[in-house]
Amino acid sequence: MNFWFSVLRQTGRNLRQTWPTQFMTCLTVSLSVLIFSFFYLVYLNMLTAGDKVSDDLRLVVFLEDEPGPEMQEQLRNKITQFDPVQEIKFISKKEAYDRFAEQLGDNREVLTDMPTDFLPPSIEVIPFKNFRSLKQIKLFADYLATIPGSQKVQYGQKWVERFYSFTQLLSIIVLLSGLLLFLTASFMVASTIRLTIFGRQEELELLKLVGATNNYIRTPFLLEGLMQGFLGSFLGLTALYTLFQWFIRHFSGAGFLDIIPFSFFSPGIIATILLASIALCTIGSYTSMQKFLRV
Repeated sequence: MNFWFSVLRQTGRNLRQTWPTQFMTCLTVSLSVLIFSFFYLVYLNMLTAGDKVSDDLRLVVFLEDEPGPEMQEQLRNKITQFDPVQEIKFISKKEAYDRFAEQLGDNREVLTDMPTDFLPPSIEVIPFKNFRSLKQIKLFADYLATIPGSQKVQYGQKWVERFYSFTQLLSIIVLLSGLLLFLTASFMVASTIRLTIFGRQEELELLKLVGATNNYIRTPFLLEGLMQGFLGSFLGLTALYTLFQWFIRHFSGAGFLDIIPFSFFSPGIIATILLASIALCTIGSYTSMQKFLRV
């Protein structure tokens, strides 16, 4: 009990004596956590949005002529030779016309003088959810273009490529911001502890001479690193949550939020970010002591 009381008293004294440096370090850690968490939150929501949008992903193969029952079975076998799919649907010219008229809604009168068979027949192929990488989709589309009677394969290629490119860019940004958090938490805390050690070098040497144990000397600095990691990550996540709530309140009526609902981190992810920040700051404090205290 006396050990922890003395350690906490020394920690409090260190914080009071070096509070400007401690404050700047905590602020830097908070900003690093905020930057990393912001891009990570956007990345996770984009992945969720991709999963939701991909539920409607389908490849449409436009055909030259309507296939009969026997030809449909041959085409079905040909398609599944590449990979099993969730559903294969044959759309006749009449069904394509009815769909198009329904999409036009009140403007369907423009089709009054048009024949009901002017649209080409097609095959709608819905892949399984695990069949979602851009490379797989492209390979599958190229394969579908080779089946008998195929004229054109359509799957929203430009939109899909842009979405995948955006998610890849986000993943790179998340990695870079994570590296920034690692460097900031480790080196900033190590520098702060190093300054504290320099300022108390004579006192620490005196403590060593009178028989103070290594743990007694280390623990106050480890607690400083732990507190900086916790406070920095807590403030960063709190700032991000405030920004998130502001965004939801001001843009809740926007159309894209109805299509892509945004959500905040789960408790597990929040706890992981807090623990990671605490660990990085504590490690920075420990390595600084090992190098400069020589204990």
